[in-house]
Amino acid sequence: MKTLGLIGGMSWESTAIYYRLLNEIVRERLGGLHSAKLLLWSFDFAEIAERQHAGDWDGAGLLLVKAARKLEAGGAEGLMICTNTMHKLADTVQAAISIPLLHIADATGHAVVAAGVKRPALLATRFTMEQDFYKGRLADKYGLQPVVPGRAGRDMVHRLIYDELCQGVVKADSKSAYVEEVGRLRRDEKIDGLIMGCTEITMLIGQGDFDMPVFDTTRIHAEAAIEFALS
Repeated sequence: MKTLGLIGGMSWESTAIYYRLLNEIVRERLGGLHSAKLLLWSFDFAEIAERQHAGDWDGAGLLLVKAARKLEAGGAEGLMICTNTMHKLADTVQAAISIPLLHIADATGHAVVAAGVKRPALLATRFTMEQDFYKGRLADKYGLQPVVPGRAGRDMVHRLIYDELCQGVVKADSKSAYVEEVGRLRRDEKIDGLIMGCTEITMLIGQGDFDMPVFDTTRIHAEAAIEFALS
């Protein structure tokens, strides 16, 4: 089994979910006392979020590259950035290391295509919904047509991620707001699936809330990583 290096803490709420999922998947595959071989670099998320909202992506990139190099030096054979948003810097990180970076959008794109979905809604941070690093990859590599909410919807989704989910706060009215937004997109934009494109969103909504395919990027990423680790 290969050792995976995880860049986490963005936020630690979803990193904890990654840790559990990676070990559960290994146990499902191998049985007995088997668990995943993992190295974790966990950031103080306040330092990352400050740079995100200031538009200091170069500064954030330097921090991620430092973490990636330390994980590689520590013995990691494959790298995971445990957040969708910070895949904005995936190319920068990959260029700085010699081990493969397991890209969350590629794992997600494969899963969406396999399900026969063409026009998925994308709920995520404002950075992921508004910039092209994620939507463009899904469109260019996988022929998908990602749909994001309008301005008010994007603001609501982003605010609840940072003000609530990243701080471990899960509210029923926030869940209702997400479900209503997806319903609006289904009615007005004819979406045929939903990508939960922020690793914290799995704390709030899931497949049971909708009657169309829902793609939990945290689980999809973890499953793809274990496929790599066991190959």
